[in-house]
Formats: sequence, C-alpha cells, structure tokens
Amino acid sequence: MATKNSRTETTAWEDDDLGSKSTLWGFLAGLVVAAFIAVPLSASFSFATHPNTQQLFAGRLANATQGGYVLFWWLVTALLVALPFLVGFAVAKLSGRTLAIVGAIIALLVIAILIVGQMFVF
Repeated sequence: MATKNSRTETTAWEDDDLGSKSTLWGFLAGLVVAAFIAVPLSASFSFATHPNTQQLFAGRLANATQGGYVLFWWLVTALLVALPFLVGFAVAKLSGRTLAIVGAIIALLVIAILIVGQMFVF
C-alpha cells in the first residue's frame, strides 16, 4: 500500500511540473502577443475615448454617428485587450477543444466588430 501512495505522489508531482511549464509557456505567449499589440491597443483606446478623432478619418466617417464610432473603437479595444489572455490560455491548455473555444471567441469578436463597423462606421 505504501508503494501505491508513492506512485500517486510521484504522478501528482510530475503533473504539477508539466502544468507549471505549460502555464509559463502560456504566460510567455501572452506577453509576446501583448508586446505586438501595444501600439494598436493604445491607438484604439485613444480613438474610443476621444470621439473628436473621428475627424481624422475624413470622407466615409464624416456621416457616421458619434456613438457608433465610439462603440466600434471600444469593441476593437476589447478584442485587443482580450487577445493576449486568450492566446496565453490557449497555449497553456493546448488541447483541441480549448483551441476551438478560443478560436470561436475570437471569431465572434471579429464578427461583432465587422457588424458594428458596417452599421455605424462605414
């Protein structure tokens, strides 16, 4: 019986070691994605919080409502903020089901941005 418990403890320790490595890889992947999206995130946040920036996009955006313009940029900002967390989570779990769920969430956010963009901005 002592042998059975020692095997269980060894297996649990090995699982923790493997889990911590995948968590660190997920954190690193999220950090890399965050570094890549830092400038677009800053720009989308500034467009969302300063509606007068609508004038920078002359032409097609001149007829867009201010509420639609702000909503569009808040959706883009939300997608960019969520992206490093989603990528880190997907890499940490690294299973087909997790990747499918994260891909579906990203696809839904992109579809929402396209719909709001078509309705209010373009």
